[in-house]
Order: sequence, then structure tokens, then C-alpha cells
Amino acid sequence: MKSPSTSRFVRLPSLFNVLGGSCVALAAVVSGCTSDDPPAASGGVIDAGAEPDADSGVPQVGTPIPAEPQRPGDPEKGYTALVTGGYVSCGIPYSAYSAAFGPAPEELRLPGRTGKNADLPYYYTAFTAPSGVEVVSANCLLCHAGTIDGKLVVGLGDSTGDFTTNPSNQAELAGLLISDPAEKAEWRKWADRIKAIAPHVQTTTVGVNPADNLAAALFAHRDRETLAWSDEPLLALPPTYAVPVDVPPWWRMAKKNAMFYIAGGRGDHARIMMAASTLCTDSVAEAQAIDAYFPDVAAFIASIPSPKYSGAIDAPLAERGRGVFEATCSRCHGTYGDGASYPNLVIPLDEVGTDPTLAVGEAQFANVYTEWFNGSFYGEIARLEPQQGFVAPPLDGVWATAPYLHNGSVPTIAALLDSASRPAYWTRTFDTNDYDHVALGWNHTALPAGKDAEPDEQAKKKIYDTTQLGYSNGGHIYGDPLGPDDRAAVIEYLKTL
Repeated sequence: MKSPSTSRFVRLPSLFNVLGGSCVALAAVVSGCTSDDPPAASGGVIDAGAEPDADSGVPQVGTPIPAEPQRPGDPEKGYTALVTGGYVSCGIPYSAYSAAFGPAPEELRLPGRTGKNADLPYYYTAFTAPSGVEVVSANCLLCHAGTIDGKLVVGLGDSTGDFTTNPSNQAELAGLLISDPAEKAEWRKWADRIKAIAPHVQTTTVGVNPADNLAAALFAHRDRETLAWSDEPLLALPPTYAVPVDVPPWWRMAKKNAMFYIAGGRGDHARIMMAASTLCTDSVAEAQAIDAYFPDVAAFIASIPSPKYSGAIDAPLAERGRGVFEATCSRCHGTYGDGASYPNLVIPLDEVGTDPTLAVGEAQFANVYTEWFNGSFYGEIARLEPQQGFVAPPLDGVWATAPYLHNGSVPTIAALLDSASRPAYWTRTFDTNDYDHVALGWNHTALPAGKDAEPDEQAKKKIYDTTQLGYSNGGHIYGDPLGPDDRAAVIEYLKTL
């Protein structure tokens, strides 16, 4: 008997996590706010040699990211392409999928989809592959949609994804359901790609994403000039240890001038976003066909509004918090409301003090992979230009985007503003209704020890251990000088954004 699609079948990391902001998963979370009177420890030092801010006369922290021209697009057409298009152009044959799974539960369906897609979970799309075989594949919403307060929010990064297992095992099992030769060939193509990337896309912890490593592994298997796939890698492969990233919300792209946490995505954003098709796009002609409609997808992503806080807000306390925020955080994170502005700054590693592994790593942004991208079709009007620092993001809808920092190492805003209260080891239920409206983030349990002390393998995967490489919760200590009342006021104000 078929079981409903209540869990994600052969869960693949979506390449939209890899290449940026709108299909942009490496844009910054809450990393890099600065104070007029910061602490002297690492993560709170103002660069005395920086240029003064024209309005305040105080030194400007960070490097501004200039805006660049973007191709126009139609948001409505972009949404349709996003949830029905075959931009990840290979997958499991629909016959095999439907043999294993029944229609998705109503809460996992996406309103407005028709045909076979009407019955699929929101994160899968059915389409006809270039071979003529009808297939099912992950779409961008696998990682770029999430649930909070019982509501599915398109554009909210999924903070519950589990990438701790090897996806190639399930991919191979799917082949047992297929007998038709054409379908068998289509499945084999897809399964071989999954097998090639599988060693590089496993994380140690549930809730974080291996996007950075995924892009590098795919680039390594493709000819830079023709985009043809090679079963044998053409470049040195990235490490098998996947540096964790937290999936940022898409709505930030309305303000951001660069994609990714380390401001690496420059030039035409749509061209970078459509590199989400790299898993299966095997020629420049195929890439050009997808690129033709990706300005529409980018336009849709830039049109997504941030979700409004659903709880009660103490208006007088929030107004007080506005003043504290604007004195403490706004030079990096911008201002909101009337006369709002966002400065688009990259904050240096030695200033913000957060975990540097992503910015100095050997995955997507290592020289060999940025050179591949910049010299390929994708680099004709876009480029990867990573910085030794992190983008201080706009904070619209920040209440919904826990956990915080680029690696998801801090469970609440309250802990972000008070570094001494951040747990070194913690776990959570991964129930998206289990929300702390006071601390603004996920309810969690601080633990006395990390993964090494947990004998149960499944429980171990749910422990966030900040002593692991790439998982540190240090830095961004700009809230430390604030008193408890001021921190509470800032939290209340952030609910209004």
C-alpha cells in the first residue's frame, strides 16, 4: 500500500542553496552589527583607519558593495517557473515515485499547482525531461521554503533539513521500481550524479545545509567550456567535510547587492541563480534555455514580502528599542520605516569575529572553483568574487529566521545579543511551532556535553556542537555592552521589522 509523502523522498540539497540570494542560500543571516561604543574584544573593534560615515562622522565599518545592473523580469511568470519548471532537468521517473508514494498531505501541497504537481509536496516538481520521460525532481523550495506558526512561507530558509545521511543509497533503491528502458536510462543518469556528489553533501548536524560543498563538487565534474558532465572529476574535489550554512530568507534579495554570506555573487543575479540547474544541465544550449526565464524567477524572489510577526507587540517598548537599535546596529544592518536605508556592507572577519571557516574554506569559493565559474557560460555576465568577511544582512522578518549567524549556531536573538548566554551544546525539537516569543527564536535545551558524549546516533545528529569545525558561535558581540532592559527593547523592536 502506498504511503503518503509525509517525508522527503531521496532528499537532495537544492542547488539554489548553493548559488545565492534568490535561489540564494548563502546570503548572510545575522552577522555583523556594530556599535558607536563597541567592546574592545574581537568582534567589536572599530577600524580607526576607516572612512568616516558622512552622516554621523564616526568611522564606517566594512566595505560597501556597489549595485550592478540586473535584467528585468516578470514576478508572476517567475513564480510559475519556480514551482512547475524543470530547471533541475533530471530526476526519478514519475512512475517510480508514484509507485512508492501516494498524494501528499494537504499541508504539504502548494496552492495553485495543477496536474500531477497538484498532488506533490511543495518541494517536488513533476515535468518532462529532455529525454521525453516524465520525472520528479526537487525544486528550490526544498531548502527555500519553511514553516513557522503553522504556515508555509515561500522564501523562508528551511531550518529543519536533514542532510546527515548518504542520498545515493536511496537513489539506487529507486531503480528497483523501474523496468522501462527509457525510464531506466533517465534514472541512471540522475542516480550517477547523486552518487558523485554524495560524499561531499553530508553534514554532521540536522538543520544546517551543505550548499557550499555541493556547488564545488558539481563544478569539478563539468567541462568549463561545454558544461558536459564527466563521471571522472576534471578538477580536484572539495573536502568531504561539509562546512555548515544556515539557509537565509529570499526576501533579503530585494535589498542586497551581492549574493552569498561572503558577498561572492556579483553581476547578474539571475545568471548565478540559474546555476541551480548544474546537477543535470549538460550543454550550453540547455543552460541558455533555462537562463532565458530566470530573470523572471529573480524578479519573483525580489518581490517576496517578509512575514509579519504574528504575536503581540509592546509598542512603547518597541519604540524604545528602535532608539537602541539605531544607536547600536543600524550602521551595518540599516534603518527601517520612513526614510529606510540599507548600506550593503561586508564586515571583515577580524571585526565581526564569527566562525571564519566558510570565508577561508576550500569549497565553492576556493580559487579553482571561482575560476571555473567565471570562465564558464555562467561567468559571461556574472562572477564569483568572495570576500574575507560576511555581509551584514537586512533584518526584515528576522524574527522568523532562527537560528542565527551564517552557520545557525545561535538559537535565539536574545542569545545573539548576549554572547555569554549562548549554549556551547544544544538541541531542539525541530517542531516549527516550538517557538520562543520572548527570546525570539527556537525553544532549545542546553546540554552539558557535545556529540562525543552522546551514544545514540540519531540523538547525536540533533546536537549542535559549537566545538566542531565551522560550527562556532563566537563573534558578533555587539549586544554585550547593553543591559537586559535594552536588549529586551531591541528584541521587541525587531518584531516590528
